[in-house]
Amino acid sequence: MTTKIIPPAFITQSEEQLDKGYDPKVARGLLRFVKPYVGQMLLALFFMILVTAASVSGPYFVKLAIDDGIVAGNFTALRNIALAYLLVATVQLLTNYFRVLIMSRVGQHVLYDVRTAMFGHLQKLSLSFYNRYSVGRVITRVINDVGTLREFITWATLAIIRDILGIVGTILAMLALNLRLSLLTLAVLPFMVLATILFRRAARRNYRKVRAAISWTNSVLAENVNGVRVVQAFSRQAHNFRNFKEYVNRYFLETGLDAARTASLFTPVVDVLGAIATALVVYIGGTAVLGATITAGDLIAFVLYIDRFFEPIRDLSRRFDTLQSTMAGGERILSLLDTPIEVQDAPSACDLPPIQGGVHFEEVSFHYSDDPTLVLNGIDLKVEAGQTVAFVGETGAGKTTIVKLLARFHDPTAGRVLVDGHDLREVTQASLRRQMGIVLQDPFLFNGTVMENILFGRLDATEADVIAAAEAVGAHSFIQNLRDGYQTLVQEGGVLLSVGQRQLISFARALLADPRILILDEATSSVDTQTEQVIQRALTRLLKGRTSFVIAHRLSTITGADRIVVIEGGRIAEQGTHAELLERRGLYYELYKTGFQD
Repeated sequence: MTTKIIPPAFITQSEEQLDKGYDPKVARGLLRFVKPYVGQMLLALFFMILVTAASVSGPYFVKLAIDDGIVAGNFTALRNIALAYLLVATVQLLTNYFRVLIMSRVGQHVLYDVRTAMFGHLQKLSLSFYNRYSVGRVITRVINDVGTLREFITWATLAIIRDILGIVGTILAMLALNLRLSLLTLAVLPFMVLATILFRRAARRNYRKVRAAISWTNSVLAENVNGVRVVQAFSRQAHNFRNFKEYVNRYFLETGLDAARTASLFTPVVDVLGAIATALVVYIGGTAVLGATITAGDLIAFVLYIDRFFEPIRDLSRRFDTLQSTMAGGERILSLLDTPIEVQDAPSACDLPPIQGGVHFEEVSFHYSDDPTLVLNGIDLKVEAGQTVAFVGETGAGKTTIVKLLARFHDPTAGRVLVDGHDLREVTQASLRRQMGIVLQDPFLFNGTVMENILFGRLDATEADVIAAAEAVGAHSFIQNLRDGYQTLVQEGGVLLSVGQRQLISFARALLADPRILILDEATSSVDTQTEQVIQRALTRLLKGRTSFVIAHRLSTITGADRIVVIEGGRIAEQGTHAELLERRGLYYELYKTGFQD
C-alpha cells in the first residue's frame, strides 16, 4: 500500500497567515509591551540620530580634505580635517555601540514580558481551549511568534528609522552640494522603486513557500521521532526516508533555491542602477570640474553620497518582509492573549473552608461553548461525605464530564455543583483543588526526579511523607529498585517508566496531597493485571474516609463502591449498589455481562 504524502501547502495545521500588511490595531496591541521601555528607546533614537549625522558627514570631510588640504597644499588643514574625521568616527562607533546595547536589552525585556504574559494566560485558560488548539500551535505562538517580535523590536524598528534618516540626510547633503548632480542621481530612483516592488512581490511568494516547507519538514520530523517505535515495528524506515527525501528536495530545497535566486538578483540590479547614477554624476560632474564650476572635492563627495543613498533603500526592502512577519505573528500573539478565560473566579469568590466532602449535582446540564449539543442533561446526584461513587456507562456517555464539572474545569450551563453546600462558582478554584486529588487514565510525569513528581501536589511534605504515600499505594518497592531510587530522573512524560509504574507514582502524588475528594478517572484501565492487583490492595486504604468518584471499565474496580451510577446519553439511567443493579437486570446488568470492556 502506498501512502499518499500531502504537499506542504495543504498540511500546515490551519493554513495560518504567514504575512500581513501593517495593521494599526495590531501595532497598538503590541505597544503595551513596549511602553515601559519608551525612555530607553528614545535614548537609543538619540544615539541613532548622532550615528546618522556622523555617517552623513563622512563624505563632506573627504571634500574638505581634498579641496582645503590636498589641492590647496595645506598640510595643517589636511591633518586637522583627518583628526576631526577620526573623532567623528569614534563618536559614531560609541553611539552605535550603546544604541545596539540598549535595543538588545529592550528586545530581551519585551521578549520576557510577552512570553511570561502568554504563559500566565495559558495557565488560566480552560480545558476547552486545549481541546481546540494543539500543543504545537501553542508552542509556536510562545516561541516562534514572540521571537519574530523580538527580532523586529531589537533590530528592525530603529533600523527603519535609521534608513529613513539616512536617506533624508543624504538627499539634503547632496542638494546642498549641487542641485544639478542631485537631480541626475534621483533620476534613477523610479527604476529603483520599480525593482524594489517587483523584488518584494517575488520574495514574498518564495518566503511563504519556504516557511511552509519548513513547517512541513518539522511536522514530519516530529511525527517520525514520536512514532519511531511504530515505524520500526512495521519496517517503514526506508519508505519514510524516501518520501521525506523526495519532498524535502521538491519543496524545501527548490523553494529555498528560488528564494536565493530572487535575492541574488535584486542586489545586482540595485548595484547597476547605482553604477548608472555614478557614471552620470562622474561624467557631468567631471565636465563641471574641468569647467571649474565645481571642485574635485565636491565631485568625490557626491560619488560617496550616491553609495550611501542606495544602501538604506536596499535595507528597507528587506525590513518590509520583517514587518509583515511581525504583524502576522503579533496578530496571533494578541489573539491568544485575548482568548477569554471561560472558567474564572468571581470577583466576590471566597476560599473554600476545610470540607467534609459532601457533593451535590443539582439538576446539572452542560454543553461545550462551540457545540449546543447537551453532554449532560439534568444530572441530579447527592453524595454523602466519605462515600465512594462509581460511574459506569458506554464511552461518550458523559462520565468524565461529570468529574470535570466537580473539579471545575468547566462550569455547568444549567444547575449547580455544590460541595458541603458551597456553590463552586462562589469559591476560588485554587481553594477547591487544594482539597481534591485526581488520578487520570494517562498519568503525566514531569521532567525531574520521582521524589519531585510525588511532591508535585504538596511541596511542603517531607521525604518520610513521600515514602509513606508510595508505600500506601504499593509503589515503594519498585521505586527502591530504580537506579537512584527516589532521586531517579524520569524525564518528561516518564518515558523511562512503564505505564503501571507511572500510574502508581500518580497515585502516590494524589495520596500525598491528602485530598478530601478523590477522583479516579479510569485510573487502572492502562495497567497490567499484576499492577492492578497491587492498586486494588491499596484502594481500600486510599478511599477510606474520603469522598471518592471512580470511573472505570474494569469490574473489579467498582464492585465495592457504595453506589454505582449508570450514565447513558448524558443522563442517570440507574443507580444503586452492585448487587441491587444486578438484581434489576437493567443496563448495568448488560454492561456487567460484557465485563465493562467498552
